[in-house]
Amino acid sequence: MPAELRPGSRGEAVRDLQARLVALGHDIHTDDLGDFADGTGAAVRSFQEARGLRVDGVVGLQTWNTLVESGVALGDRLLYFRRPMLRGDDVAGLQLRLNALGFDAGREDGILGEESYQALVEFQRASGLRPDGICGPITLAALDRVGSFADGSAASLRERERLLAGPRHLADLRVYVAAEPGLAALAEQVAKSLVDAGAAAILDPSGEEDAVVADEANRYGADLFLALRTGDARCRCAYFATGDFRSEAGLAVATAIHSSLADVLPSDAQVCGKAYAALRETRMTAVVVDVVPERDIEAMRMLVAKAGDAGRAIVKGIQAAIEHPDSA
Repeated sequence: MPAELRPGSRGEAVRDLQARLVALGHDIHTDDLGDFADGTGAAVRSFQEARGLRVDGVVGLQTWNTLVESGVALGDRLLYFRRPMLRGDDVAGLQLRLNALGFDAGREDGILGEESYQALVEFQRASGLRPDGICGPITLAALDRVGSFADGSAASLRERERLLAGPRHLADLRVYVAAEPGLAALAEQVAKSLVDAGAAAILDPSGEEDAVVADEANRYGADLFLALRTGDARCRCAYFATGDFRSEAGLAVATAIHSSLADVLPSDAQVCGKAYAALRETRMTAVVVDVVPERDIEAMRMLVAKAGDAGRAIVKGIQAAIEHPDSA
């Protein structure tokens, strides 16, 4: 695929995109095959909205990868642990089943990592199967024999329990703060306020792609990932959510930041569950804050004037979520 597909793009890559969208139930209407016109753009936006991505009608790497991952159902292929890790809706389906049966596969993010592998092996062992960590027809048949499972996500409940049992002071936290270059002053104030409160903070103002900063945060071993951006006018604070799973810790922190920040920078934007790569691929509690809408000059001027207060408000929200998780 080219770096991006957008209105006006033409060719086989667009034809492939259209076929995948239609297969997932997103109508391209009267667009000619291979022609990225209004119908394809509407289908892309519909898909992005449904999958918790940024809704811009442009098919970049994250939208394309999510589109590919959406095309595989549980049973379409063998699932096993490898590097790079397998990703897809089939993996998320396996994680959901294992979690519901009491085998801790971690959060249902569609990424088959070590937690999911260990849960799969434990299920196979408990079911009298060869514990090889490969989910194929025999393991799926064993899952089917177990029968139905409860609605909702057991992984969400486990994360909630970990939140309530976790650190109670900012001084116990390692925080990775990633920011767009244009928000450097705000990011510096957030990092300073965190350090003043006793936390360990690392500041990344590179503005790199989500997957890159997520990998760096994982390498750092952060307890909390915070991304500061301009963007969605409807969603100010985003936490990871997909399907039946939502990050309870992420929701708590996002809600507290939203409440605190509103006192400094009023906004009608909400707290939302999203599946941005920065939220999905980080291994710790993660929140993305779209501080002001993209290209809103007046809102940006207000942010520049109130950067110090806004930074302190964000840290105040984090502190409230950490010290009083039972109220989130």
